[in-house]
Amino acid sequence: MLSKSNLNLRTKHKKNFLNNQISEPTNIILHVIFLLGVLVCVYPTLVIIGSSFTDEAMLKQFGYNVIPRIFSTRAYTYVATTGMTIVRAYGVTIFATVVGTLLNIIFTSMFAYPLTRPEFPWRRQFSIFIYITMVFGGGLIPWYILCTQILHLNNTLWALFIPSMFSGWNAFVMRTFIQRNIPNELIESARIDGSSEWNTYLKIVVPLSKAGLATIGFFTALVFWNDWYNCLLFNSAAPKLQNLGFLLYQILMQAQYLATISSQQGMQAIGGSAAQIPTTSMQMAMCVLAVGPIILVYPYFQRFFVKGLVIGAIKG
Repeated sequence: MLSKSNLNLRTKHKKNFLNNQISEPTNIILHVIFLLGVLVCVYPTLVIIGSSFTDEAMLKQFGYNVIPRIFSTRAYTYVATTGMTIVRAYGVTIFATVVGTLLNIIFTSMFAYPLTRPEFPWRRQFSIFIYITMVFGGGLIPWYILCTQILHLNNTLWALFIPSMFSGWNAFVMRTFIQRNIPNELIESARIDGSSEWNTYLKIVVPLSKAGLATIGFFTALVFWNDWYNCLLFNSAAPKLQNLGFLLYQILMQAQYLATISSQQGMQAIGGSAAQIPTTSMQMAMCVLAVGPIILVYPYFQRFFVKGLVIGAIKG
């Protein structure tokens, strides 16, 4: 039988639990608010997809809609005329995104970990140095000269991720993440047991930082996937080394140029039907082609965002 004190304690806990519960009307209101938030986020995506399958004339006349008034795949057909070029661009983009993201995670986490150690004497100086580089840039011309004349990155795959291989902002994010989620006592106990810094970093810090690494990795992957500027600067003369973003940019510029020339000069048949090039719907199709793979990958990373970090790391 339960003692009177234990019974009173359980009754008190049950009462506190009931008092902390959300009432039914409040719960309904919160669900409605979150549902509206989801619709606000999802609706633009549906509009882009629907517009990419809409006939160009209907799109210009009635604007963007989720459901196409006249279904058409002309935008995707025009993009597909590039043939294996777009397939190769996808391969280049995937390679640059995967390799660049992994290198960024490795170098960023390796830089952030020493900044969290109180015994590292230069942590303040390194933090100030990185902060200065975030506030003041060296300018485009010195950076371009460094990449082309010293590092010789032009017309190479390395140009797509080496210039963005390290992020000062991500380093500060990881430093704060490690400080707040990995107790100093855990690292000190490993050191007392004879663990080296490399062993501590690889076997303790990295496993307990999966959520933080996945977060900065996802945002870094977005940067590499959507990048076209580095390709414009360094690989514009090497078609086989151009990524997806730059290829779609080229296709769009060519289509807009042909449509402009044909409308100005009244040439209704440049190569057959230049005046009928679906420039507007093709923009939407390019958004779908560029964003689609990221949407498919996001659910894998999302589970790390909400996962507990140091559950049971310290006992006692």
